[in-house]
Amino acid sequence: MKAKEIDHICIAVKDLASARRIYEDTFGLELALEYIADQEKIKVARYYLGTVALELMESTTPDGDVARFIEKKGEGVFLISYRVDDVAAGLDELKQKGARLIDDQPRRLMGNRYAFIMPPADTCGVLTEIIDGEFDPAK
Repeated sequence: MKAKEIDHICIAVKDLASARRIYEDTFGLELALEYIADQEKIKVARYYLGTVALELMESTTPDGDVARFIEKKGEGVFLISYRVDDVAAGLDELKQKGARLIDDQPRRLMGNRYAFIMPPADTCGVLTEIIDGEFDPAK
């Protein structure tokens, strides 16, 4: 498996509206899309800096992964997502190499297949995701 590029970086925030004001006012970012991903229990504001997306993520429930992350570590970088040619093939390759995986099958969201690949303890403290497909908010 070869990572082709960074697809997106996610920042866990307590209050999405407040975080949006900070990032839009400070860096002049223009909102590309705001959406809710019920399956991940998050509300997201997405921006693009070149081809890389920056996502500010607020948990929609107290038991969501983002809420637990903030409770444990505070607000901050939550994950980095790397674009690959084929998520399923990447998972198979990592299994063959003996990697501990979070997901053993791809998940689906908005036209993409993605998977959380290894526990953060195995990737220098960063939750890491691989993704393929084309982002389509209609899906």
